[in-house]
Amino acid sequence: MTGPWGYDLRPQEIENQSFEIIDGLADLARFSPAETALVKRVIHATGDPSFVDLVAWSPDGIDAAAEALRRGAPIVTDVNMVRAGISQARVARFGCTVHCAIADPEIAEEARSRGLTRSIVAVEKAVREHPGAVFAFGNAPTALFRLLELVDAGEARPAAVVGVVVGFVGAAESKAALMARQAPPWVSCRGNKGGSNVAASIVNALLKVAAGEV
Repeated sequence: MTGPWGYDLRPQEIENQSFEIIDGLADLARFSPAETALVKRVIHATGDPSFVDLVAWSPDGIDAAAEALRRGAPIVTDVNMVRAGISQARVARFGCTVHCAIADPEIAEEARSRGLTRSIVAVEKAVREHPGAVFAFGNAPTALFRLLELVDAGEARPAAVVGVVVGFVGAAESKAALMARQAPPWVSCRGNKGGSNVAASIVNALLKVAAGEV
């Protein structure tokens, strides 16, 4: 079935064609099937083949994150855009829950009173409530920095961290701090690129790995 301009109207066929195009644009030969699925999902979400050389993970990052999701670990996001992009059907399959406190009124009030970003206060709350979650951050470098501080303080024990925050102030630096670590397990990307769509696409790819679909 095609539209008036000749484009395909079938969702799965559109996705299949997109992935075929990605195969021709990015050299994926060095990756395992799970790694390939993750990288292709990021390129598909961004339209940017350069992510083939930007996305990175710790030696156990993909497997540990997928296993945590398979066990039903909660997912904490830094912004609601990441939360909205995560497949609710796949989350429900494993009994995971997705949490984001950034818009909670008490978070805004506390952030004002302390002179901090809402992201910092929200991640502190998330760590109190879900210290062993899979954390997926695509927007806020301050959230990623604060999470790493809480890990060092022994207050957070993430099952895995998807840290792909975007921007020009602290984004590359916070991701470099994450990628310099052996633990917790992580998936990240180098430089200033990233974003909510990247974080959500990685979580969705990890959910597919957890389901044994790649």
